[in-house]
Amino acid sequence: MPFARPTLSQLLTQIEQDIASGLQGSDPLLRFANLNITGTALANLVNLHYGYLDWISKQSVPITSEDEYLEGWAALKNVFRKAATQATGTVSFPGTNGVDLPSGTLITRSDRVELTTTSDAVVAGSVVTAPAIVNADPTGLTGAFGNCSAGVVMNLGTSISGIQSSGTAATAFTGGADIETDDSLMTRMLQAYQNQPQGGALQDYIEWALAISGVTRAWVNPSGFGPGTVVVYTMFDSAEAAHGGFPQGTNGVATGETRGIPTAAGDQLAVANGIYANQPVTALVWSYAPTQNVINFTINGISGASAATKAAINAAIDSVFLQYGSPVPAQSGSVALSLIESEIAAISGTQGFVITSPTTNIANVLGQLPVRGTVSYT
Repeated sequence: MPFARPTLSQLLTQIEQDIASGLQGSDPLLRFANLNITGTALANLVNLHYGYLDWISKQSVPITSEDEYLEGWAALKNVFRKAATQATGTVSFPGTNGVDLPSGTLITRSDRVELTTTSDAVVAGSVVTAPAIVNADPTGLTGAFGNCSAGVVMNLGTSISGIQSSGTAATAFTGGADIETDDSLMTRMLQAYQNQPQGGALQDYIEWALAISGVTRAWVNPSGFGPGTVVVYTMFDSAEAAHGGFPQGTNGVATGETRGIPTAAGDQLAVANGIYANQPVTALVWSYAPTQNVINFTINGISGASAATKAAINAAIDSVFLQYGSPVPAQSGSVALSLIESEIAAISGTQGFVITSPTTNIANVLGQLPVRGTVSYT
C-alpha cells in the first residue's frame, strides 16, 4: 500500500490538536497566539522534511532519478550523459597565392559566433580553404549554436596581409550538439536496463547510435545492402534543427573501414565512427541520413481557424510523425491517420474538422521519413 503523504493543512491541524490536548486550557487556534505561531512554524518544517524524503525516494530508483543521481544509475549500465560537442567545417577566403593562413586564426561568423582554424592552409588558386572548429561554450552546456550551412559569411578576427578579411563557410558546419537532457539520458538508460547487450543485435546498434552526441533517433535496417551489411539511419533533431533534424554530410562507412567503401562525412561520419568501435568485426555498417517524404494536408471545416490554432495543428502533425515515422517500414508499419486526427481533435477550436487529404494511413517508405508539408484549409 503506498504511503499517503499528509498535506500542510493536515499537519497544521494535527499539531494544533496535539498542543490543545497537551496543554489543557490553551487555545492554539487564536491567530496571534504564541502557540498558534509555534504550531504553524513546526508544521512548515515537518512539511519540508516530508518533501525532502519524497525527493530522496525518487533518487533511490532509476526511473525517477534526476541530475547526478540519474547519471549514477545510468553509469551502472555503461550509459553516460552525452557532452556538448562543437561544430566543425571549413572556411574559405580570397587571397594572394602563397600566403599562409595560420592554424589558430580567429574567425568571426556573421552572427558573432567565434571559430578557430585547426591547421595551416596556403592560398592556392586565389582562395585559401582551412578546417575550423566553433569555439566551445565555457559552461560546457551548448554546442548546437555552432551548426550552420555552407555559404554563411565569415570574417577574419585579425587582418592578414594578402588574405581578404571577408569569406564564407566552404562547407556546412556540423556536429555541434548541446549537453544531453535528463529526459534523453533517462530514455537511453531504461533501454539499457530493458535490453541486455547481445553482441550486435538490432537493439545494440540503436543504443550505440543513440550514445553519439547529437543523435536523437536511430533505426536499423539489417542486411540493407545485402548479407553482412547493416544500415543505420539517424536523426539530429536538436543539433540540426535548422535542417529539420536531418543529418548534414555524406552517407558511407567509418574512417577505419578498409573494404573499399566510400567513407562517410559530416554527421554521418560521426555516427559511423561511433559505432565502429563496438560493432562485430564481420559487419559492414553504413551510416545513412533519411530523406524527406513530404506529406501535404488538406483540412476541411475550420477555414476560419486562428493562427494559434493552425500552429497547434502543425505541432500536432509534427509530433505524430516524430513518434511514429520511420525509414525502416518493415519494423514500424505505417503512420495511422487516426493518430493525427485524435491529436488535432484535442486542440481547442478544431471542432468539425475533416482531413480530406491524405485519405489513408501514411506509409513509411524505406529510407524516408514523413514530414509535414503544406497544410491547406478549405
